[in-house]
Amino acid sequence: MQEIIKIENGVTRMPAWRMAEPVNYTLRDDEQQAIVGPNGGGKSMLIDILVGRHPLLMRDVQYDFSPSTSPLVSDNIKYITFRDAYGGDNDKSYYLQQRWNQMEINEETPTVGSKLDEAFLRSGEDSPRHRELRDRLYKMFNIDKLLDKYIILLSSGELRKLKLTEALLSAPRVLIMDNPFIGLDAEARDQLKELLKMLVGQQNLQIILVLSKSDDIPDFITHVVEVRSMKVMPKVTLEEYQAHRQPIPPHVLSESKAQAILDLPERLKDYHAHDVVKMHNVRIQYGKRVILKDLDWTVHNGEHWALSGQNGAGKSTLLSLVCADNPQSYACDICLFDQNRGSGESIWDIKKHIGYVSPEMHRAYQRDLPAIRIVASGLKDSVGLYVKPDESEYDTCRFWMSVFGLEGLEERTFLKLSSGQQRLVLLARAFVKDPQLLILDEPLHGLDNTNRRLVKDVIETFCKRPNKTLIMVTHYEEELPACIDHRIRLIRHK
Repeated sequence: MQEIIKIENGVTRMPAWRMAEPVNYTLRDDEQQAIVGPNGGGKSMLIDILVGRHPLLMRDVQYDFSPSTSPLVSDNIKYITFRDAYGGDNDKSYYLQQRWNQMEINEETPTVGSKLDEAFLRSGEDSPRHRELRDRLYKMFNIDKLLDKYIILLSSGELRKLKLTEALLSAPRVLIMDNPFIGLDAEARDQLKELLKMLVGQQNLQIILVLSKSDDIPDFITHVVEVRSMKVMPKVTLEEYQAHRQPIPPHVLSESKAQAILDLPERLKDYHAHDVVKMHNVRIQYGKRVILKDLDWTVHNGEHWALSGQNGAGKSTLLSLVCADNPQSYACDICLFDQNRGSGESIWDIKKHIGYVSPEMHRAYQRDLPAIRIVASGLKDSVGLYVKPDESEYDTCRFWMSVFGLEGLEERTFLKLSSGQQRLVLLARAFVKDPQLLILDEPLHGLDNTNRRLVKDVIETFCKRPNKTLIMVTHYEEELPACIDHRIRLIRHK
């Protein structure tokens, strides 16, 4: 069988990029692979070696891309990373409120249509089959309705659909996708799995899925490579992996840490509002595109809400109104903590009582600060840390980092953490000020099975305390904590 990628006893030149032991790895032309393992275990490090980002000592990675005629790795391997799902590694100008700020749009702002036209032309393939693939992708992801939409206005799910479509239109020999199903609604996930299954049956295409959620491996995958403790385990068949996969524990948070959360003192300056969120006849519109229409919604103190809806239905836009990140929020009839929006409170008065994490926030964090300083920024409601915390505040940060399993990572800088570890840091940042209102938009993105259970444990424990209100968004029903007692579903407007 043809060996498309092969590494024998690979050791990277730079010590900082080395795995715990030499890497041995093979991808053959009769295989479709999943690379799985815990957060921080080394999955992304292995992929960086496969695509040539981390050169090896003595012997190079061996490639055989035939029948492709291009020898370039960049032409034959397309890699969609976790960060790409939020806008790209080079998107340094992005900031948290940008998506809702129409003033950012000018004649150079790309649209979905312009980006996909570029991808189609770059592929160099204009066959009937390739046009058919484009049409199928557009239909599956509802791209036709997004072609005139500016990139910076896309929801995180819509942005992920764009990146997936771009990659598939580029006609690669090997397609590597980091957690391709997270952020997609259930219908889109199922359609993508069927499409990938069809493509590997019809084209010279090898797929490598890098998965944190290892209990949802598609059935077109033939082999699994586990990476843990910075070691690449021997390749096994999907059936062998599933037969020996460890079950997800019923609880991960220790009893002592759960009790410590329950024993946290009540904050003296908390609101004791009856209506935490109250919206009346809210409408959000960008040009001719209506996002929210005539919305009435009330969240009472102590309620725990699940917010759902298809990609692009307006979930994150709705939450941006609550957090005052959307400029249109002050034109809407919104009451927070029994106070009418625009009655004299500042954005910082509002944020003091809200803990928040979202895909947009993850995308906005490009600062390579020590992890504990990222957590501490939650005390100051800032993206960077501009006011030095005192020692008691740092003790609080260490407590929440310990709760989320981040002991020993306090001084590691944010961009040197794995994407899953970054998400845990941002979760610790959301909890660190013991907020009255917890807004969690896709909080389990990129987390392995154990950490997903850990975060659910933390949420459930936190919400047992009085004066705690929760609004949570997820596209996976099983991700919702047991404390959910109210639901609202948004419908995407045509």
